[in-house]
Amino acid sequence: MYQTIDGNATKKNNRYLAITNAFQPGENSVAEQMRDAWQKIQDGRAADVAFLYDSIEAHVLTPLTPDALRLVLPRIRGDAVWLPIETIIQSVLDTTMAPSRSRRMWLNQVVAEEDALFGPENWVPLEKPGAVLAPDDAIVAGFDGGLRDDATGLVAIRISDGAAFVLGLWERPDGPAGDGWEVNRDVVDSAVHDMFRLYDVKGFYADVALWESHVSEWAQTYGDRLAVRSDGRNSVAWDMRQSLKRVTLANERLVRAILDGRLHHDGDARLRRHVLNVGRRTNWHGVSFGKLHNSRKIDLYAALLLAHEALRDLRSRGAQTTARAGVGYFL
Repeated sequence: MYQTIDGNATKKNNRYLAITNAFQPGENSVAEQMRDAWQKIQDGRAADVAFLYDSIEAHVLTPLTPDALRLVLPRIRGDAVWLPIETIIQSVLDTTMAPSRSRRMWLNQVVAEEDALFGPENWVPLEKPGAVLAPDDAIVAGFDGGLRDDATGLVAIRISDGAAFVLGLWERPDGPAGDGWEVNRDVVDSAVHDMFRLYDVKGFYADVALWESHVSEWAQTYGDRLAVRSDGRNSVAWDMRQSLKRVTLANERLVRAILDGRLHHDGDARLRRHVLNVGRRTNWHGVSFGKLHNSRKIDLYAALLLAHEALRDLRSRGAQTTARAGVGYFL
């Protein structure tokens, strides 16, 4: 019906209005499709087709308590003054109603799917407003490479405060622009070299799939200057295909760092999108990760995981002394 309405409105150069509560993620409803389309426009991944998206949503940390609801609900309902605040509060407090339903229905919050590793309430509070990665900052970095369908991501974590930054993201564009698209390996390679030129890189872990030759070259070029090395002869290579147990334990460490508030970020919308696209994958070793939906990318999360592993290894291995400078780094 949505496509029919859009087609009829287009014929007459008209406008149409779609009104709804917050959608249930994963159902692929029209509301979810429209939200995704708007987000792609905001991220510069789709053409601006000039539709207005207006959504009044309660803050992700809004508690479901009577006092908080009496403050928040009037602001969310707006001019829908016929909605009875006290009756809604009673519904929210009813233990037979799932809190996620109450948040969608009355606070207009898009809550995480049950299989999601994280919700906005886990990720948004970790933002450090105004955080900027400065030249010569000491960092560790992670790289997850794709070729055509999967994205390619480069993420850094600043050692001093555990703040994460996106250094590069290359994704296939939506629509006709994505036909036959393939990541420009030279551009990605230049971004890695720029990273080593601009920052004090103490550790760099890269998944090798589809990028074996580049990972080998990066290790040969920069391996001697790294304070922490991946296991094996290659100081950079971290093969995520090699051991399910290794990936699972690394994921659990990153999840705990996020839930405990020990990791931060600068509010980058691309990183947020990839993190919130991550689903839990339970196996014999614990909880690993994967895509909630096949079309939604999580490659920046994979790069973040590798950077976090480099940070963990750096801290667990103690002080690193640079012979040239005669300076000891104590983490």
